[in-house]
Amino acid sequence: MNLSFLIKSWVGLVAMIAMAGPALAAAQSAPTPVTLKGDVMLEKTVTENGVNKVQLSEPKVVIPGDHLLFTTRYQNEGTQAVTNFVVTNPLPAAVALSSEAAAGTEVSVDGGKTWGLLAALKVAGSEGAQRAATAGDVTHIRWTIPAIAPGASGEVQYHGIVR
Repeated sequence: MNLSFLIKSWVGLVAMIAMAGPALAAAQSAPTPVTLKGDVMLEKTVTENGVNKVQLSEPKVVIPGDHLLFTTRYQNEGTQAVTNFVVTNPLPAAVALSSEAAAGTEVSVDGGKTWGLLAALKVAGSEGAQRAATAGDVTHIRWTIPAIAPGASGEVQYHGIVR
């Protein structure tokens, strides 16, 4: 599978979220000075001299089961601290959130309408009855960064698996 469209779509979504954040904030108060930049790397485990190491590379072609690392970098370019900054990442449809990434992280299984820890969320099963949500049901993941000082930067990451 050629991942270039997938990556461009995901990076475009991160850019839209970065733009939507200031637009939403402007409607409520002053726009945010925080900028976002996203990227995706292919993770491969290789063995060198009997030691397993994870290598990251640009994903040119991926196949189902490949592991990807999604990173969103943030930076406060303003002169004031920003508090309770929310970074929301939609998962590409061709990628499932890894079970490890879902543990303890706020996620949505309904397109970002509702949020919670995965263990507390439910989805409609094949026969319409509610069932416990799984990492494969996650549509969005988000983090709330308590404070970003002026000039400070950081990143949030999640691991996904190509479906």
